[in-house]
Amino acid sequence: MKKMICLLLSVLCLFTAVALAADSDTITKNGKLIVGITDFAPMDYKDADGKWIGFDADLARLFAESLGVEVEFVEIDWDNKVLELNAGSIDCVWNGMTLTDEVLSAMECSKPYCNNAQIVILPKDKAALADDADKLQALNFAVEAGSSGEAVVNERGWNCTPVKAQSDALMEVAAGTSDAAVIDSLMAAAMVGEGTGYENLTYTVQLSTEEYGVGFRKGSDLAEKLNAFLKDLYDKGTLLETAKTYGVEAALIAQ
Repeated sequence: MKKMICLLLSVLCLFTAVALAADSDTITKNGKLIVGITDFAPMDYKDADGKWIGFDADLARLFAESLGVEVEFVEIDWDNKVLELNAGSIDCVWNGMTLTDEVLSAMECSKPYCNNAQIVILPKDKAALADDADKLQALNFAVEAGSSGEAVVNERGWNCTPVKAQSDALMEVAAGTSDAAVIDSLMAAAMVGEGTGYENLTYTVQLSTEEYGVGFRKGSDLAEKLNAFLKDLYDKGTLLETAKTYGVEAALIAQ
């Protein structure tokens, strides 16, 4: 029994050490901030030269500079974001992450810095058949696993097929293997409609509104440092300018 207790205490101590490993002192010592992301325009995506850009990527790079360190972007499986964070393979999740109760309980989160909504994506020729929420229950939806879109669909008891990314959900609808998708309005504005790769798709019903935040490991002091940093960017107008560049809606950041 004593050996078992000692083993449990050792595991607990190791877990605590990992959980606190993303504080600012450790980041400074390592010389880099490792940011967990997915390919999610306009928040995080690559330019023609393969460099990560976007509203989140640009802000993360500026935040790392303010800490005096480099930034490193690591693509993660969105459904495993908490596991990746707690395992220490990333220092934060900064990728248009909705501040749900689950996220807030699992991470040390920043204040909201961006507004968003979950909306329904359909082929243009079928949009009139599902232009309000009451007509949607018979459809099969493609949703990103672990996303707010999946949560919204599950709350309503609608049929859905989880896929790896929101971009995959769009591909499902375009291919006709799913009737519709539920994705972030910010992504829809960048990827759906005239002048995009999905001109035959459109968005109809808004199902929910939400706010984005950045998540660090529990116990990290970086969330408060980021709050102060974002407030400074907001006051200087830099946050709003960056939001305008990528066509997103920055949240009001007050003291």
